[in-house]
Amino acid sequence: QRQLVESGGGLVQPGGSLRLSCAASGFTSDFLAVAWFRQAPGKEREGVSCISRSGTVTNYGDPVKGRFTVSRDNTKKTVHLIMNNMKPEDTAVYYCAAITTTAQDMCLMTSPSYDYWGQGIQVTVSS
Repeated sequence: QRQLVESGGGLVQPGGSLRLSCAASGFTSDFLAVAWFRQAPGKEREGVSCISRSGTVTNYGDPVKGRFTVSRDNTKKTVHLIMNNMKPEDTAVYYCAAITTTAQDMCLMTSPSYDYWGQGIQVTVSS
């Protein structure tokens, strides 16, 4: 069964850091392009970051550029999102999403592009 499981969420103070992880099972992970999305209460889901199956192409939404970093470890079938200098407006449920692709450099931040989704994990930034 193909599955994505997020971990690492929680409560952090403004200016602090968190690392989210997305573990894939049931996939051949080096054929996966992966993205992170988030959804805050009352707001639409927005793209946070994406990483190509090769790991050489990454992209970030404007609100997180310079603060968040995405990376992947295909040996462990895991994608990480390191979030630094966090702000209250980063508070949301974060989702990882994946699609199997033969394109080495595919990196999209549009949610309809993805076939597989994790269950989501809460991230709260508050003092």
